Amino acid sequence: MSGVLKTLIVASRDHRRLSEIIAVASRFGLGATLLRLGLTPDGQIDAQTGEPATLAKRTRLALEELGPTFVKLGQIMATRSDLLPSDWIAELELLHSRAPMLSFETLRADVETALGEPPETAFAAFEPAPIAAASMAQVHRATLHDGTEVVLKIRRPGIRPQMEADLRLIVHLAHLAEANSAELRRFRPVEMVQQLAEAVLEELDFTSEGRNADRLRADFADEPRLVIPKIHWSWTSETVLVMDYVAGVPPRDRAALVAAGIEPRAIAALGADVVLDMVLINGRFHGDPHPGNLLCLPDNRIALLDLGLIGHVSPRRREEVIGFVQSLATADAAQLGEVLAMWSAGSGVPRDAVQTAADRLIVRHGSGAVQLSALVADMMPLLRDQGMTMPPDLLLMFKALITIDGVLQGIEPQFDLAAALHRASSRILMARLSPDHWGPLLQALAWEVAKIGDDAPRLVRAAIRRLDTAETAPLPIDPRPAIAAAARWIAVAILLGASIIGAATLLR
Repeated sequence: MSGVLKTLIVASRDHRRLSEIIAVASRFGLGATLLRLGLTPDGQIDAQTGEPATLAKRTRLALEELGPTFVKLGQIMATRSDLLPSDWIAELELLHSRAPMLSFETLRADVETALGEPPETAFAAFEPAPIAAASMAQVHRATLHDGTEVVLKIRRPGIRPQMEADLRLIVHLAHLAEANSAELRRFRPVEMVQQLAEAVLEELDFTSEGRNADRLRADFADEPRLVIPKIHWSWTSETVLVMDYVAGVPPRDRAALVAAGIEPRAIAALGADVVLDMVLINGRFHGDPHPGNLLCLPDNRIALLDLGLIGHVSPRRREEVIGFVQSLATADAAQLGEVLAMWSAGSGVPRDAVQTAADRLIVRHGSGAVQLSALVADMMPLLRDQGMTMPPDLLLMFKALITIDGVLQGIEPQFDLAAALHRASSRILMARLSPDHWGPLLQALAWEVAKIGDDAPRLVRAAIRRLDTAETAPLPIDPRPAIAAAARWIAVAILLGASIIGAATLLR
C-alpha cells in the first residue's frame, strides 16, 4: 500500500486522473504491471478482461484510450527498438490519436480570443465543418481576404491542463518504475519521460510548429521542389496555427501518383535526398515522415506537413553517423566499434562486448551496399542482447530514416537508400567546404586568438618579472628557455590571428 499512498500524496491534485488511468489499465489487463510498480492494491485488479491476448496490443489500446499524452509516450517508446522487441515496436507504431470532431461552436470562444475577432470577419471565407481531427487539434479551411487558401489548426479546449496533469503523474510513475523494478530501470524511464515532456510542451504551443516550418523552409530555400506551407503569423498564436492550404496526393499508392502525372521514381529520389540533407547537413529533420505527413504535387514536388515533431542532430553526431555508414561501407569493424562505443557509453557494457557486436554487424552487413532497414532491424536485437542502449536522438533519426525508406520503397520498389547515401556524400563534402560552414568556425577561432593577443602585454610583463626573479634568486631549473618558447608562441598566435581574420573576411 505504501506505493499507492505515496502516489496519492504526490498526485493529490490529479487523483481523478489517476483513478482513470488505473481503471483503463485494469480494463485492458494491465493491472499486474501496476501492481509491480506499487500503484494499486490487489483488490482493485481484474486481469480477466477478455481483451486481445497479446500484452503489446492491450498496451497500445490502453494508451490510445488514455489520450494524447499517453499516445505520445507510446510513440516515443516505438523509437526504442534498442530496448523493445520487434512485436512491441510494430504494435506501438500503430498508435494514433483517436478523437471525435467537435462542432465549431465548442471552439469558437477560444478561436475568437486567439484571432481577436470572429473568424467570419478575420477571413474572407471560413468553413465551420472540420476537415480533419486528432486528439490535440482539429483543422478547418478558410480563405484570406487576398484570396489565399489556408487552414486553421485549432487546439482543443482544455487539452493543456489535462496533458500537464498526465505529465505530472507520468513523471511520478517513472520514478517509481526506476525505484521498484530492475527490469524497467534498464529502459531509463525518467529520461524517456523528460523526452516526452519536452515533446508535449512543444507541440502544445503551435508557434513552435510555425517556427519549425520557417526554419525548414530556410534550410531548403534553394530547393523549389520541396514545399513547406507558409505560416501566416498575423493570425497564428499558441492555440491557433494558420498556414497555406496544400492539395496533393499522399505517397501511399504508386498508381494514384502515376494517374496524377507524378513520377514515383523522381519522388523517391527527391524524398531521400531531402531527408538525408536534413539529417546529415542541416542537422534538423522531420521526426515523423509517414505518408499522412507527406503530399506529392505536380512537377514531382513534395510537401511536408505536421511539423510539430522535429529532430535535431548536432554537428558531432552527424560526424558519428557518417562514420557509422562509412565503417559499414568499408567493412571497418574497428571504426564501427568506436562509433558504437560512443553511442552506448552510458550502458556500462564492456568494450569487448561492443566490439563483438560491431564484428557481427560487419560480417552481416559490411558488403559496401548498406541496406538501412535490414541493418537496423538486425542491429537493435543485437544491441539488446549485449545490454546496450542508444541515445534517444539517434533512435528518432533512425526511425525517421526507416519510415521514409518504407514510404519510398512502397511507391518505387527499385528505390535504394544506400545509393541515395552515396549521392549525399558529395553534398556533405560541399557543405563542409562552404563559407557558411567555415565562416563561423573561423570567426570563433579568430576571437580566441584575439583574446590571446589581448593578453600578450600581460604575459610579456609576467615573463620579464620572472626573468628578474631568476636573476636575483636562482631556481633549480632555468625558466628562461620556457619563457622564450612562450614568447614565440604568443608571436605565432598573433600572426595566426591576423591570418585567420583575413581569411574569414575573404570567405564572407
